[in-house]
Amino acid sequence: MNMRVMVNTIARALFLLATCFGIIVLAILLYRVFSEGLSWININFLTNKLSTDPAIAGILGAILGTVWLMIVVAPVTMILGIGTAIYLELYAKKGFIQTLIRTNIANLAGVPSIVYGILGMTVFVRALGMGNIVLAGGLTMSLLILPITIVASQEAIRAVPSHLSEGSYGMGATKWQTIKNIILPAAIPSILTGAILSLSRAIGETAPLVVIGIPALLIPLPGSIMDKFTVLPMQIYYWTLDSTMVAEYANLAAATIIVLLVLLLILNMTAIIIRNKYQKTY
Repeated sequence: MNMRVMVNTIARALFLLATCFGIIVLAILLYRVFSEGLSWININFLTNKLSTDPAIAGILGAILGTVWLMIVVAPVTMILGIGTAIYLELYAKKGFIQTLIRTNIANLAGVPSIVYGILGMTVFVRALGMGNIVLAGGLTMSLLILPITIVASQEAIRAVPSHLSEGSYGMGATKWQTIKNIILPAAIPSILTGAILSLSRAIGETAPLVVIGIPALLIPLPGSIMDKFTVLPMQIYYWTLDSTMVAEYANLAAATIIVLLVLLLILNMTAIIIRNKYQKTY
């Protein structure tokens, strides 16, 4: 008995130390980012274009590029992700093929993001000749988060109590009517939560965009999905590299990190609000 108590105490102490270590490192990182970048955030920083002069450089192009990227990523991911989940859970026949597809989708969710960048460069940039435009970047990022969205949607559909669909069938509804009127309304809060969290990951990813050659130069502001673009993580990446030559770029990178953190915080809060507001108990 004493041995069990001792092991439990040691395990609890190790878990507490691990938690404290993570919190301390995060606090140090946040302190350094906010101390270096907060004073650089102003209306000019948010509305100016990129510049070689750190005093007048802004992130308007990166913000617009991020918005255009999400305009491509969001509908592609939602339509394909939810549609695939509905097919696998409600239409596909149970058996080896379905299990194989599910297993591979789950495995794809853990593939390093740079692999998706290589895939996007091969298919969209070179094979289809799109170049490093918004559409190519959006489709690449959609591939990255599509497995996550599919898995989250599958879990949401699977969590809907079976007696709801059985009652619908008992009332004479067709399968599609049951899916549209019963299953999806019950599952949509969890589906939206997973989709928004997936979009948050897409906004913060850099590696796939580096691979497909997204620039962070003084390019014109993007006005459509066929224009060249840059995004907030790419701007952070290049300003961090350039800080070895010009020290002020480190402050610009820190300020951009703060803007990105605020954007991600808003998205995550939206996901939590949607889940808490529309989640029902059946």
